Parts: sequence; C-alpha cells; structure tokens
Amino acid sequence: MRSAFAAVFAALFCLGGAAALMAEDLVIETFDSAPGTRWDYVADTVMGGVSTGQARFETERGVAFARLSGEVSTQNNGGFIQVRHRLQIPVPETAAGVRLIVRGNGEEYFVHLRTKGTRLPWQYYQAEFETTGEWREVQLPFDVFAPSGSLMRKTPTPGRVVSVGVVAFGRDHSARVDIREVGFYDR
Repeated sequence: MRSAFAAVFAALFCLGGAAALMAEDLVIETFDSAPGTRWDYVADTVMGGVSTGQARFETERGVAFARLSGEVSTQNNGGFIQVRHRLQIPVPETAAGVRLIVRGNGEEYFVHLRTKGTRLPWQYYQAEFETTGEWREVQLPFDVFAPSGSLMRKTPTPGRVVSVGVVAFGRDHSARVDIREVGFYDR
C-alpha cells in the first residue's frame, strides 16, 4: 500500500504538482514553483479588523520561501494575518501531524487547520510554534491542535484536513515568519 501511495504522489510531482512523497513525509509545498497560485493572504480586515501585512514569495541563496509579515492589531476585534493553502490532495490517514521548516523574528506563530467540518470562518484547529533567526524544522502532532470552539471534534482527523495556514495571531505585535517547507509527517 505504501509503495502505491508513494507512486501516486511521485507521479503528481513529476506532472507539475506541488506534492511529493519524501521519506516518510508528504511535502505539500516548497515554494519554488508559482506558489502564489496556491497560497492566499488573509487578514482580519475581512471582519472589520485593522491588522496590516502581506505574504511574499522570495528566494534567498537558492532557497525559495514564503514570508508573512506585517502588524497584527487586536483593535476592533481583530488580531491576525495569515497565509493559507487549500489542499489539492487528501492528507493520508497515517499522517501524525504537520511538518514545517521555518525561521522568524523570535515571535510565536500558529498553524491553523481547517477540515471538512469547519464550515464557519471562525472555526479552525490551532497549534503554536516558536521561531528563531535560523531555519529549523517544526513538527506539530495532530493531538496538540486545539479546536477554536466547543462544538468541534477534540482533534482534527488527517483525511478531513482541507487547508493549512501559517498565522500571526492573538496579540499586538510585528510579525515576520518565513516558511520554506510545509507538509505532513507519518507515524
């Protein structure tokens, strides 16, 4: 089964898809091939907030990455800026969590997952990670993702995840987080 799974994802990657199966990880993004067609910038301004920012796709010393930067403000019931990717392929049920390679300005950031069951804009699953000025790998098991509401499942189900967002959230601060790779890791 695993080799059939690997063959499918290898074929998708060879055909120009953004996904590749590497070792035990499913990499969904390396930001090196038109990432602006797959990632969206969203801010609290869609709900009346006043945070400002941007998502840019850059290359530095041959390394492609996304940079989410801006000013997060909790004024007017706001408090987030986000870069989000809607998944084109389902996450394998064997996935244990989200894997990122990131660096930043030393602030804490979040990964937000939306699933087939999170239909309202304020519904998501959230897990926190820290940044340093150096690239580092972050693994976030699904069981550390907290639901944003009490009527949601306790943890997200891998096969039901439909989007992944990297978010500066919840407090007034200057944000700058670079994301070099996004994917899922296996059990």
